[in-house]
Amino acid sequence: MDYKDLANLIFPDAKDISYYEEKYPKRDLNEGAIVTRYAPSPTGVMHIGGLYQSLIAKKVAKQTDGVFFLRIEDTDQKREIKNGVEEIVNSLKDFEMTPDEGMISETEEVGNYGPYKQSFRKEIYQSYAKYLIAEGKAYPCFCTPEELDEIRTKQEAAKIRPGYYGVWAKCRTIPVEESIKKIQAGEKYIIRFKSPGREDRKIKHKDVIKGNVDFPENDQDIVIIKSDGLPTYHFAHVVDDHLMGTTHVIRGDEWLSSIPLHLQLFYVMGFKAPKYAHIAPIMKNDNGNKRKLSKRKDPEAAVGYYAEQGIPAKAVNEYLLNIANSNFENWRRQNKEASIDEFELQLNKMSVSGALFDMIKLLDVSKIVISKYSAEEVYNKSIKWAKKYDKELLNLLEDKEYSLKVLGIERGNKKPRKDIAKWSDVKENIEYMYDKVFLNKPQSYEWQVINNKEEIEKIITLYMQKYYNVNDDKQTWFNKIKELAGEMGYAKEVKEFKANPDAYKAHVGDVSTVLRIALTGRANTPDMYEIMQVLGKDSIQKRFEKVM
Repeated sequence: MDYKDLANLIFPDAKDISYYEEKYPKRDLNEGAIVTRYAPSPTGVMHIGGLYQSLIAKKVAKQTDGVFFLRIEDTDQKREIKNGVEEIVNSLKDFEMTPDEGMISETEEVGNYGPYKQSFRKEIYQSYAKYLIAEGKAYPCFCTPEELDEIRTKQEAAKIRPGYYGVWAKCRTIPVEESIKKIQAGEKYIIRFKSPGREDRKIKHKDVIKGNVDFPENDQDIVIIKSDGLPTYHFAHVVDDHLMGTTHVIRGDEWLSSIPLHLQLFYVMGFKAPKYAHIAPIMKNDNGNKRKLSKRKDPEAAVGYYAEQGIPAKAVNEYLLNIANSNFENWRRQNKEASIDEFELQLNKMSVSGALFDMIKLLDVSKIVISKYSAEEVYNKSIKWAKKYDKELLNLLEDKEYSLKVLGIERGNKKPRKDIAKWSDVKENIEYMYDKVFLNKPQSYEWQVINNKEEIEKIITLYMQKYYNVNDDKQTWFNKIKELAGEMGYAKEVKEFKANPDAYKAHVGDVSTVLRIALTGRANTPDMYEIMQVLGKDSIQKRFEKVM
């Protein structure tokens, strides 16, 4: 009896690997085209780090006319959550990272290299495991959990490396005939890889991001097929990335230490290994110390946080590119209106140690993104967000025609307003424009330089009696406020006041501030002329009367 007999006994129905090599031919792509994947486990809410990986993987594939696919690694079915795939698929879709191939819902997929769910690829893994057993490069292991615990205890007592290797790999040397008898007798087993490595030898590896690294060779006889017939991550990803034609594995740098094992598996299987690019985790400044962004401690670590806050996907993508490549910020300054698709991401320019996540910077980016939206876009996106998260805002936006005028203030010009960073800011930024809110709630007017009640009433009364005309253009409107200021003893120009402050009560800016606060309850607002044009005469009259 030989290895082939053992392989046939363990996997009698498994096809020869030539079947799959033919079924999944080499991809017909242009030279230099990159094939990447995002390969998460459906075990929880999506992390911003997963989105970051996906953005980078999709970007490098797209800019080389390659392929970005979504593979679901669900071989650890005990940890899987309900609708976990849906969560991943929807998150990618929401952030405009829909893959070219792979899972598109909990049960549907597109592409010619599937199934794209590892739990549906069991027969494929068994064929390749059978091939390794037949070649004498894998073997059944009959060790019980108790025996493995005993091995670990002895290793710890002797203060040596833990693991299943060398003299500790008890089942490695079991003769084929004995293994066959044990299996026929119904003994439980798993399949282990027979590592050809030695820990006293080094391997050199060039990571696309980390650069040159070296490690001791892998000498561990890792499990490749578990007792339930499903593969471990290590084995499955090698088979999948080979058959799916992955050219670049872009993943978190917590996997960097697995490189010796993964390269060894590719080599032993006779496959060409992909290039590996290990991304440093997104970090956070925590009282002067850098740490990984944590799902447990940081709400912004979960992708769902951005939807709840109403931060546009476009802004998040812009910011993630910002932390991916430091030259993106300069590129954006020079290409203000360009799509991020035009920016060429370079993996070798990514941070080796991990970029800091800065929420203030993200919100600044988001303000710029939203400032470029039309009033119609802001309205539609605000409504969509409000339907799910803010019924008061939804009620406010009921009158679409009026709301579009409100949202159109200081929009579409050379210096558009940048007061909205997220859809959850909209209500706070526009509610004073609605009489049903402004006139029906008490206002605490915080007057500035001019704060004498009688003086304020005089300014308002004179303005409405003599100077206000709904048909005035902007220049005429402002000239009239200057005239009002002069008539009441205020400087018509700020520079006049600064040159001779004792000659005036204050200046025209202070007079216009009185009108602004009376009309809006705020000292800082977008352009007051535009605000007054939107409010209209009746509303202005009522607001001034409220002050009196």
